[in-house]
Amino acid sequence: MAGDSATIETGPREDVHSPVALSVQGLQKIYSSDTGDVEAVRDLTFELRQGELVCLVGPSGCGKTTLLRCIAGLLDPTAGTVTLDGAVVTGPPKKMAVVFQEYGRSLFAWLTVRQNVELPLKNAGMPKAERQKAVSEALHAVGLEHAESSYPWQLSGGMQQRVAIARAVAYKPEVLLMDEPFAAVDAQTRADLEDLIRRVWKELGVTVLFITHDIDESVYLGERVLILSNSPTVIQEDLTIDLPADRDQLTTRSLPRFTELRTHVYAEIQKAKRGKGGDA
Repeated sequence: MAGDSATIETGPREDVHSPVALSVQGLQKIYSSDTGDVEAVRDLTFELRQGELVCLVGPSGCGKTTLLRCIAGLLDPTAGTVTLDGAVVTGPPKKMAVVFQEYGRSLFAWLTVRQNVELPLKNAGMPKAERQKAVSEALHAVGLEHAESSYPWQLSGGMQQRVAIARAVAYKPEVLLMDEPFAAVDAQTRADLEDLIRRVWKELGVTVLFITHDIDESVYLGERVLILSNSPTVIQEDLTIDLPADRDQLTTRSLPRFTELRTHVYAEIQKAKRGKGGDA
């Protein structure tokens, strides 16, 4: 049964060979206004080890985007710390890249696919030959070599999101944050992009924190799933996903274990909505 503690492994995996890439300790965020203070995030503590792909899910409005902005250095926490590769994050870190949900707004319509991917590298001062090589490798990784001279408005939504992913990959970040990046595409495209992320993650060895509202997606993609409580948010459960390392949409999603895990996550989120998870 999904709720059977004997079949559900919680807590981060113990791997002494992988150092911590991203550490969030005691993170709290309070928004102040004329009508009073609102505690969006209460006390979030978790770690990602190098090379992990961890998904984060929770009830709507639980503070997932607030958390991402604090991790990315775009928002100052009220308390607690975010540490990337041992250094406290006080602004957007150079070793981190973010892929947002609204991919269309993040691409420049007047630049080609190659120019869009190249732009952050150019702004970072990377030498021309080096950045051209990085762009070519990134476009190959997401299967867009044939579209490098196209403009974003000539591409489908799924292809535009591939451009956004390629731009992040080309930057060669140590940690890649993804904020519900597939929410605006159709189901078939979403499945293709999920497999793309798994493949790119394996090939490049990047550490990924993938924020999603889709329970099945979190179980399919992640090595772990962090389940958030309702607001004010804490980590309600840190769930190990013990599915095979090689996954595909048909075989993996038909496994009894996949059903057990996704049912468990669903039950935890329903518990969170009722205010019975964590300290919420």
